[in-house]
Parts: sequence; structure tokens; C-alpha cells
Amino acid sequence: MDRREFFKKSILAGVAASAAMTLGDFRKIFAGKIPPPGAPGPYDLVAVKDGEPVQMFDKAIESLGGMKNFVKKNQTVVVKPNIGWDTSPERGANTNPDLVKRIIEQCYSAGAKTVYVFDNTCDNWNKCYENSGIQKAVKDAGGKIVPANSESNYQKVDVKNGKKLKNTKVHELIISSDVFINVPVLKSHGSSVITAAMKNHMGIVWDRGYWHRNDLNQCIADFAAYRKPDLIVVDAYRVMTKRGPRGVSEEDIVLMKSLILSKDIVAADAAAAKLFGTEPEKVPYIKLAHEAGLGTMDLTKLSINRIKM
Repeated sequence: MDRREFFKKSILAGVAASAAMTLGDFRKIFAGKIPPPGAPGPYDLVAVKDGEPVQMFDKAIESLGGMKNFVKKNQTVVVKPNIGWDTSPERGANTNPDLVKRIIEQCYSAGAKTVYVFDNTCDNWNKCYENSGIQKAVKDAGGKIVPANSESNYQKVDVKNGKKLKNTKVHELIISSDVFINVPVLKSHGSSVITAAMKNHMGIVWDRGYWHRNDLNQCIADFAAYRKPDLIVVDAYRVMTKRGPRGVSEEDIVLMKSLILSKDIVAADAAAAKLFGTEPEKVPYIKLAHEAGLGTMDLTKLSINRIKM
């Protein structure tokens, strides 16, 4: 059997295994109109496991068509990791610095003009930036890490249809930049069960205390309507499964070696919740955002690419 005949019979076997395939589909495969079963397609969400952060991100973004699908030439980009805590990367309180670096590199490879990184931190911002390892990662990748500790850098915006959060002050870079990439770290949280992409928005507003005082979960869901990220990358490499969001020691960490990518922030957080070991509907802000039509927590309705490294 020659190579062409082998390839043809292999595709035939794959097609025959799919009851959904019609004769028309079958012919289109050989005409190059549609990919054969199992070929890459348009995915709503990508979940990668058992790899290192850089390699997992490269594989995931490739399956979404590459960073050029999200970042165009000469655009300005905000990459927003969690840098909220004065702890080392091994503690899992902040986003993995290697992941942040790789995302910035990919943005520049796609043609970005400038990539900014910031977080309105909980601990001292200088120490958070340095000890998280993210400041060095950003500089090594050619990005610009900027402080977010001055109210003068925030502008008041209205939150459309907000039930508890009607308006808030948002960092000017979120307002002015072309692309917003949300890069949270998955971990436990006493008030919201988990913290992932939607809660990571608290680092782009000035008065996070208002959220805590006025129904935290509803405020998280409300703000998700303001500006949806162009891409969500959930870092689930080192996952703090207890005593979050700051943690106490490395004993709070489970090495899950996973990564989730999506354009749907509700779906990304729903997948993160399941990875964490809880159902999405048991995380109040995910359920509220789903009910508000800001995305879907029903992962069965999505096209998901699951990759094992």
C-alpha cells in the first residue's frame, strides 16, 4: 500500500466512525473543504494539563489560531496578572511570572506596539512587583510594568445594568488600550469560593473596598459587563486550595500544572471552578454572571480542546 492509499484509508476509517458524517461531508474532506474528524477547529475554550507554563501557553494559543488572532500590528495591550501579594512565585498567590513573560513575548511577536502590565495590589506594590517575580519577567520580555497606586490614574465609568455596582473608577490603561488580556491565578477565596478571571478585575479598579462592602459576588458579576477581556488565560499551575487569597505557606499549594484559555470570561471561570473541584453554580459570581447573559457556565455547550502535554 503506497502512502497516498494509506492516508486515504485512514481518513475513511475516521469518517466511518462518526455517525454524524454525511456523504456530502465525506466528499468535502477529500476536496479540502472541511477538516477530517479530530482536526483543529474553532474552539470556545482550551484546557491544557501536565506541562510547564510556557509550553502549555504556546500549545493553547496555537490551537486558537495564534496570538495574531487577538493582537494586531501597532496595538497597545494590557496584560493583567494577579500581582496582589508580597509573596514568592512558589506560594501561588500571584500569577506565574514565566507565563506572564511568554504572553508578552507572544504579543510583541504578533506586532504589538507596547505591552503594559499593572495591578492595584493589596500589599505594598513595590514589594509585590519585585517579590512575585513579575516585574523582572515583564522587563525581560520588553514590556512596561507601571504602578497602579495613585487615584489620579483612574477614571470614573458607568457599569451598564449593574445591580450593586453602578459606577466605579477604572485604570486609564484599560480604557485607552486596544487589547485587554486577563491573566489570573486560580486559588481559593473565603468570600467568593475561588478567585479567577472575573475577580481579577478588582486589580483594575480603584476602590475594591466598595465591592467587599456591597455584596462582593454581585459586584464581581456586575463589573464583568463593563469591558470583556479579549482573551482570558487562567494560570492553574500552582493552585492554592486553602487559606486564599494570600495563603500561609507552600503547604496550601497543589501542583495542578494546568492552563485555561477562552474569550468567554464566564466559561473560563466555570472551567477553573471545575478544575478546582467545585461546580460553577456553587460559585456565586459565576452563576450571577451566567444569569446576566455575560457568558456561559454550561461547558457542555462549548467546543473545548483538551490537551495533555
